[in-house]
Amino acid sequence: MESLAVWFANTLGKYVSSKVVIFIISMIPILELRGGLIVAKLLNVSILTAIPICIIGNIIPIPFILLFIKQIFKWLKNISFCKKIIEKLEARAMGKSDSIKRYEFWGLVLFVGIPLPGTGAWTGSLIAALLDIDFKKAILAELLGIAIATVIMSIFSYGLLGVLLS
Repeated sequence: MESLAVWFANTLGKYVSSKVVIFIISMIPILELRGGLIVAKLLNVSILTAIPICIIGNIIPIPFILLFIKQIFKWLKNISFCKKIIEKLEARAMGKSDSIKRYEFWGLVLFVGIPLPGTGAWTGSLIAALLDIDFKKAILAELLGIAIATVIMSIFSYGLLGVLLS
């Protein structure tokens, strides 16, 4: 993930400011807030500036995914070359949904909050939508998860990573 985040930073950084770079990275699936904070540190953006930018960037896609992804997937499944891709995405997301099914709210909080590969707000939103979790409950769980991820990744990016890069 770090190398992908650095690639985006180097590529986008030629055209836009470092704050826009971390905002965009925070909105991208897989990278999200985690990648945004790593890149913010690498670009020497202060933690107090980086955190709100990354949080806002990570939050923006959530309501759209929760509200529209099932309809978008349904529509895309009618296009022959997209059907297999969508089914694979759904199967992959649902394969990660056990803790969310079992613990619903707190499962979603931890799924979004603990920075492991394949977790985060994008996948959490997709799973919540596919499981028909109440919109307000899903939003609150994801916001709490993002708060947890922010603390963990701030410590990693600005603490541990900062020490290693110094």
